[in-house]
Amino acid sequence: MSRPPFCVPPAGARAYRLATRRGEFAVLDAAPGGEPAGTALLVPGYTGSKEDFIGLLAPLAQSGYRAVAVDGRGQYESLCTDGRAAFGLGALAEDVLAQADALAGGPVHLVGHSLGGLISRGAVLRAAAAGRSPFASLTLIGSGPGRVARWPRWKVRALTAGLPVLGPRVVWRVWHGRPEPGEIGEFLFRRWLANAPAQLRATGRTLRYEPDRVERLAATGVPVHVLSGERDGAWPVPLLDRMARRLDARRTVIKDAEHSPNAEQPAATAAALIDFWIDLGRAAGSGPPGAARRGVSR
Repeated sequence: MSRPPFCVPPAGARAYRLATRRGEFAVLDAAPGGEPAGTALLVPGYTGSKEDFIGLLAPLAQSGYRAVAVDGRGQYESLCTDGRAAFGLGALAEDVLAQADALAGGPVHLVGHSLGGLISRGAVLRAAAAGRSPFASLTLIGSGPGRVARWPRWKVRALTAGLPVLGPRVVWRVWHGRPEPGEIGEFLFRRWLANAPAQLRATGRTLRYEPDRVERLAATGVPVHVLSGERDGAWPVPLLDRMARRLDARRTVIKDAEHSPNAEQPAATAAALIDFWIDLGRAAGSGPPGAARRGVSR
């Protein structure tokens, strides 16, 4: 699970429910002072939430981009639907497409972390199959070509098997012990209890069985950025290197970060995202204004 560096949204970020054709989703939305150069739609991973991107909101907004981090269906503060089918990868990918449509008004740069990367990839593939191209780019943060590695597969299987038997409070204590004191510890425990068990079981299955869809993603022509920490327990870093080559993608490794560079090293992660988007804009002849790099440190 990602551990955000802080829990209170930065000044200028709004928390509200984004209305879409597939229902409402809890978001954190940080916009620049003027016309945005684009919109970043930030999709969290397994057991995560919009707060996993909280450290990116201010630097992205200060650099001219609107940043919208979302809780997925059944995650933390978003709506929940009964039934495993509601949390299949296809359904969650359709949610992302609906969120992108609701945010339309400029280029949408899709960013998915871990499981969120698999869901975001699914959204790109479904859009391409329908002859649509709502995304200017896709960034995969700590997210691989298919199912997670053997050890995390075992962990996810044990967690999802334990939930209906033990309940979320006992499962937490088995994995983490007592909730740690302080704002972040209390938030992590509260978020865990708020996640829908049906969502955790269904998305856990996705992590264990998702096939390699790299060739299909490459065929869409959507520019891809593969970003990770120096170490990753979910997908080995050499595997991510190979995936980037197969996609002819931008490859960024964030120093002193592991599976969640968006939470562990947000300033460096934001800078890498902005560099990627600026280069895409220059290649298309429509780069953002000169202030686009302001406020970002490496």
